[in-house]
Amino acid sequence: MTRQIEIFDEVAALFEVAAEAVAGAAATSIAARGRFTMALAGGSTPRSLYQLLAGKWRDRIDWSHVHVFWGDERCVPPTSADSNYRMAREALLDHVPVPPIQIHRMAGELEPVTAARQYEATLQTALGAAGTDEPAVLDLLLLGLGPDGHTASLFPGSASVDEVRRTVVATPPAEGRGWRLTLTLPVLNAARSTLWLVAGVEKAPALAAVLENLPAPVPLPAQRICGQNVRWMVDRAAAALLTGV
Repeated sequence: MTRQIEIFDEVAALFEVAAEAVAGAAATSIAARGRFTMALAGGSTPRSLYQLLAGKWRDRIDWSHVHVFWGDERCVPPTSADSNYRMAREALLDHVPVPPIQIHRMAGELEPVTAARQYEATLQTALGAAGTDEPAVLDLLLLGLGPDGHTASLFPGSASVDEVRRTVVATPPAEGRGWRLTLTLPVLNAARSTLWLVAGVEKAPALAAVLENLPAPVPLPAQRICGQNVRWMVDRAAAALLTGV
């Protein structure tokens, strides 16, 4: 495992470097394996990255060889304002020539357990792991960090965090949240590269706990991510409590 931490004074600069990283990963993967598989993050932070990829960086990526997946999704229809798919579609996918068959969304409108099993099958088949006991391997995984230390839809204290067999599960409602669908640690930790995007002072305590391995009353799910090549891109506000960088 390699880990790189980059701190940016301006959030705009963070997203520019992140866009360059995505384009570089795409070129490397397409040259090596003929395609680029990427799992998108939800939430508000990555929207600016997606808009950059759809704008300034649009012509620097061979979108015909890109396969798009999601790290998590709310159990809502794809037209809902709360849908991670809708956000990514409006910010990115409506503006780049990814073949529709290569856009693999989570079906948040279905019954949650059924949707999770369906997406697990989709993931395994699309990534060439169907019929094996090996986890599906993504080329690039985009992740965000919640103030409570959650990532994807793996929340502190949730049984989903301890899942070791299933690659996609449904996370039941808790603390005001509805049902969620999420990738689990076996596939999250199998990604060839992981790019974390963290911005905002409200993320500072969780970021410090994760990067400096601080103890927490309930282990933070983000502390369990240990991919092969991990790159953290954080703004100065989120990095305010870090002591080791």
